[in-house]
Amino acid sequence: MTYTLRDFGEDDAEALSAIALAAIRVVGAHGYSSSQVEAWASRHGGADMYRHRAAKGHAIFVAVDEGDEPVAYALLEPDGHLDRLYNHPDHTRLGLARRLLLHAEAHARSNGIERLYTEASDLARPALERAGYIVQHRRDFTIEGPDGAEVPIHNYAMEKRLDCEPEARNLR
Repeated sequence: MTYTLRDFGEDDAEALSAIALAAIRVVGAHGYSSSQVEAWASRHGGADMYRHRAAKGHAIFVAVDEGDEPVAYALLEPDGHLDRLYNHPDHTRLGLARRLLLHAEAHARSNGIERLYTEASDLARPALERAGYIVQHRRDFTIEGPDGAEVPIHNYAMEKRLDCEPEARNLR
């Protein structure tokens, strides 16, 4: 299958919401307990969140299949915060996360952003490390589950410095 990257369109909002929830529930179950997964899923914003974030200037990059259906995406805030990186479970381990991360990095460089940072799950951490992100520390905290109970969970604060253009790096 061939995939293409493109910018977010308002018609993508429902699909991106569905991708995130599928990734959290299916892929997340490989690294987190069912109570953690459901608490994580309950915090996910719906489709309107994507429209709102795009309107505020957040860059959303979408990987689409041959039928232009979204299968993965990354959301980059104007300050370099990579807020979301999700692949639909049927489209994992195909290099889409890497392509989205490289695209977000190119966008950041072209907008003068010198540092990318994120909070990565256990499952996203390896892809981010392969892309050059460095773990700063583990973050242990609680989030409210759908039943109102506090659920302990963790992720990793990670960052990547963008100190030079990729072409200049190749000349060193």
